[in-house]
Amino acid sequence: METFYLTLVVILFALAISDLIVGVSNDAVNFLNSAIGSKAAPKWVIFAVASLGILVGATFSSGMMEVARKGIMNPNMFMFNEIMIIFVTVMITDIILLDLFNSLGLPTSTTVSIVFELLGSSVAVALVKISNLGQSIADIHQYINTDKALAIIFGILFSVVIAFSIGALVQWITRLIFTFKFDKKIKYYGSIFGGLCLAFITYFILIKGAKGASWIDPEHVKYIKSHTTTIISICFISCTVILQLISMIFKKVNILKVVVLIGTFALAMAFAGNDLVNFIGVPLAGFESFNAWRVSGLAPDAMSMSILTKPVETETYMLLIAGIIMIVTLITSKKAKKVIATSLNLSNQGESEERFESSAVSRAIVRSSISVSQGLGKIVAEGIKGRIRKRFTKQPKNEDDTAFDLIRASVNLVVASILISIGTSYKLPLSTTYVTFMVAMGTSLADKAWDRESAVYRISGVFTVVGGWFMTAIVAFSSAAIIGATISVVGDGTVFLFLALAIFLVFKSTFKSKKDNDNEEEEELTEEVLETTKVLEKSKQRVTNSVLITSKGYLVAIESFLNEDRKNIKEILEEVDYLSQKTKKWKNNVNSVVLRLQADSVETGHYYVQIVDYLRELSHSLNYIITPLYEHISNNHRPFVDVQAEELIQLVNKVNDFYNSVIHVVKEERFDKIDELINERGEVLEFMSELEKLQIKRIKKKEVNTRNSVLFFNILSESKNLLFHSVNIAKAYRDFVHYSKKSI
Repeated sequence: METFYLTLVVILFALAISDLIVGVSNDAVNFLNSAIGSKAAPKWVIFAVASLGILVGATFSSGMMEVARKGIMNPNMFMFNEIMIIFVTVMITDIILLDLFNSLGLPTSTTVSIVFELLGSSVAVALVKISNLGQSIADIHQYINTDKALAIIFGILFSVVIAFSIGALVQWITRLIFTFKFDKKIKYYGSIFGGLCLAFITYFILIKGAKGASWIDPEHVKYIKSHTTTIISICFISCTVILQLISMIFKKVNILKVVVLIGTFALAMAFAGNDLVNFIGVPLAGFESFNAWRVSGLAPDAMSMSILTKPVETETYMLLIAGIIMIVTLITSKKAKKVIATSLNLSNQGESEERFESSAVSRAIVRSSISVSQGLGKIVAEGIKGRIRKRFTKQPKNEDDTAFDLIRASVNLVVASILISIGTSYKLPLSTTYVTFMVAMGTSLADKAWDRESAVYRISGVFTVVGGWFMTAIVAFSSAAIIGATISVVGDGTVFLFLALAIFLVFKSTFKSKKDNDNEEEEELTEEVLETTKVLEKSKQRVTNSVLITSKGYLVAIESFLNEDRKNIKEILEEVDYLSQKTKKWKNNVNSVVLRLQADSVETGHYYVQIVDYLRELSHSLNYIITPLYEHISNNHRPFVDVQAEELIQLVNKVNDFYNSVIHVVKEERFDKIDELINERGEVLEFMSELEKLQIKRIKKKEVNTRNSVLFFNILSESKNLLFHSVNIAKAYRDFVHYSKKSI
């Protein structure tokens, strides 16, 4: 029996090491984003500072270990064999869950998962025990530490809202003071700003976290608490003086870079102090339970685990070992680098490739925000608005292409480390991932990085993360409950079956090759029996209607875009979508139409196929023009500048005249005018070339951004395609008419 439980302890620690590696790869990079994004120092310096912070922070997490022992359940209500089932269930579920979410590419949190796994497994084992003892389900509250569990759950939930709000507020005030032109102000106020940041870090990490440190004597903790004001005052004054002296003596030293590096150390320290419990808290609790049972001489089902209710200090060397594993993983993990890049894209001050697609909810929120902002703008005096606007005027990005400046990096680090340290001091295992993410999003919003070009995508990203949090909680609770109940009912041997399942899933996800299975649904559509004359008649009708819809769609779409008329452009987009569906149907029915033509009308069939192909391409090009225009308006991006609007109006007029000529050629069958049509197309193409050059000049002068240029060039590119396809349609229709009349 002792061998069985010793095996479970070994399994717990093996799973803990795996959890450390997987968890750090996903979470620990959060405290690197600000330093790397602002390029405060070379990467090796940033990693060295972060590693030192992790090592020190690991020793501060001793107090957090009580969460695994009694934070969710009342251990005195469980026997040794039951508590071991709970702990093993938690670790097995955690491995399966993290592997599942990583495979699906869904966001998750090690803190959220471990808390709800403890809750789910404890509830399941408690329900089985209640059933065996003949108790009422209402007695479940005796087994679960409901007050603490609810405090932890709501702490994680509220941390998302609080982190975003405080991050936005602090960044807005900081930016209002320093503006984006902060170089001169930093010379005068930088040391005070840095001293204030360091004083806050000292207060929340040292004073609030001291009681959880494994290496600080209780008497020293009492002394620190009784002299809080004195220590903070001394820290603020001394840090301010030291930073000022550094800036005076070493003029090339940037105070903000010093603050960012110290903030990186602080956040790494806070991360290790708060999140280490997620990885080793349960195994350590299982190890202590095993040691207590082994010396007790009692049967596994006869020993109450009330020992876990007592404060137990974790050995410092064990915390340091875990910290070292975290550091090695942080430095060597390739996945960590990808997460860094993703997080930087989400908070980038400039333009970047958006990871998330916009949604109806995010678009509605942005539209509402714009309306509210415009409403408030009417209330606030113009002078005040002007001064605030001036202080939030962005500077052109430097050649080093940093994601954001050192001011925002400092606020990100300080606010996130403070919030996480507060959670640690109250023994609330906040989600470090979500706190740092939401702080970064809040500061991005305050810094106007969430402008009309990116807001819808960033908001969708936030909703995706929060949605992932809820998904994590639900899956973690239910999975742990199922596994815990199964082991309790079926028997202890089931542990190894679930362990084998976990190993199999991890092995499969690690070594399986990704295969793209594109299942194309082929739709068979029938066409009525057609004679050659009817094919000719229908073809003329199709070409004429398609050209008319194209001409109308092009004109209305661009005019609606310039007028920011989302409703009108949506209506025309629906018409174009219908045209696209019709051309698809025509193309799918080519075989049945060709078969109905006379046997010797090969040329007729050839040109009919060409007509259908060109009509299909025409609808595609029109769709490729209108859809980006509609998305641009729907996402509330900035409209084109006045000179671009004037150019597009001229282009629309020229294209409209061109399509009038196309309609005349097709409808009247004036095929002798095709050469004139080609010449007219050439003139429009030359005008488009001039527009491209003018746009390039605007880019050189930095008058337009990337999104503006991509959309403008897309209009020109697809307009060219429209002209080419239209002339080709006229030619193909000419040849089709010629050979059709010969075969009649």
